Amino acid sequence: VPVFLFVAAPYIRRYVAGGRCKSTARLEGKVVIITGANTGIGKETARDLAQRGKVIIACRDIAKGEAAASEIRAETGNQQVIVKKLDLADTKSIREFAEKFLAEEKELHILINNAGVMLCPYSKTADGFEMHLGVNHLGHFLLTFLLLERLKQSAPARIVNVSSLAHHGGRIRFHDLHGEKSYNRGLAYCHSKLANVLFTRELARRLQGNAMGTKVTANALHPGSVYSELVRHSFVMTWLWKIFSFFLKTPCEGAQTSIYCAVAKELDSVTGQYFSDCQPAYVSPRGRDDETAKKLWSVSCELLGIQWD
Repeated sequence: VPVFLFVAAPYIRRYVAGGRCKSTARLEGKVVIITGANTGIGKETARDLAQRGKVIIACRDIAKGEAAASEIRAETGNQQVIVKKLDLADTKSIREFAEKFLAEEKELHILINNAGVMLCPYSKTADGFEMHLGVNHLGHFLLTFLLLERLKQSAPARIVNVSSLAHHGGRIRFHDLHGEKSYNRGLAYCHSKLANVLFTRELARRLQGNAMGTKVTANALHPGSVYSELVRHSFVMTWLWKIFSFFLKTPCEGAQTSIYCAVAKELDSVTGQYFSDCQPAYVSPRGRDDETAKKLWSVSCELLGIQWD
């Protein structure tokens, strides 16, 4: 068996690595925002896109963000890698980030909603939302709402939502959105990733809604099972991740589909889709439920106190 593993190892690794983004598209004069780009696949997405254009790293931990940015600047020679404070667990911080961005930048071409939490013990955001739903869905929903006009003005533009295969295990529990009646941290993550898929679907439908369309696309993706800090809230998962790291994608491999959705020319007019390994992937029946998507949209607006028609 050890001999077999030794021989098979390169092939196993190649299979695990999955698809690679082969696009050489440049982003000169373009502006990209990536949330949570101080670590993991967000950082690797920023590293790649910084070789193409201007990147804004939007993250909660400014010190980690600056460390990542200076590493990327040194490696790419691009000084246009900027760190801005954004805490997706606090709508006040989201509004402040958007306000500053809109005052400083006249254009926005790519918004990558990448940041996420996973397997958190039960907790709530500053606004009283269950943490997974609040950060993974509602935080990005509000951020996209606040930046959408700038994306439309800069069109063609793209919105990329990092979801997960875990959406297959999710349900939108409208009767208990914040997990106050029953809570399971694994399922809470799945629910929030399903919300990402449904948000993408409804957003794409609305952006295409008028006769002309807006030339702003919205797509979601599964990055793969990635060896990253995302499982830090679970001792068991952290331990398992270490043991099976050989069978997990590296953050660089996990970033490929995000990069693909952000830059690939063949996706110029593709919207409302879900990708994995740089190709279209299967969406669960719940992720294709338009009625649930519409209801989630209106409930999200209600919770955030916004009107988004």
